Amino acid sequence: MSVYDFSAKTIDGEEKSLNEYKGNVLLIVNTASECGFTPQFDGLEKLYDTYKDKGLTILGFPCNQFNSQDPGSDGEIATFCRRNYGVSFPMFSKIDVKGENAHPLFVYLTEQAKGVVTRQIKWNFTKFLVDRNGNVINRYAPQTKPESVEQDIEKVLQT
Repeated sequence: MSVYDFSAKTIDGEEKSLNEYKGNVLLIVNTASECGFTPQFDGLEKLYDTYKDKGLTILGFPCNQFNSQDPGSDGEIATFCRRNYGVSFPMFSKIDVKGENAHPLFVYLTEQAKGVVTRQIKWNFTKFLVDRNGNVINRYAPQTKPESVEQDIEKVLQT
């Protein structure tokens, strides 16, 4: 099993198989529009701009489970991300990332890369680095800035 076995609805409402990203290095992030870490959209977009032509795709998954920090509709979230941070990487429909209604992708990700204290995601902007074969390589805490992940991305892109 790999991340390619999952699908999710895009922020524009289209069901998309993650198999479409096969062969790319992925950075999968649960996002929020009203969080102290929201400015990380800027760093994520810079990473995407720098490495998309080398095979990096960033996948953003809005989540409202942490202090209701992403209360808007998918359309409002998409507009916010584009207008305020120039987000051009793929964004998906708002999901749950923990609990009984957690999206199966995030259940899988947290099984593959456990957190320091707990398996479940503790906050917005938890990041998962996935290699070109769909294997989860690493998990990064919310406070880990996107630019801090750049060296790991470069290494995985070279393999």
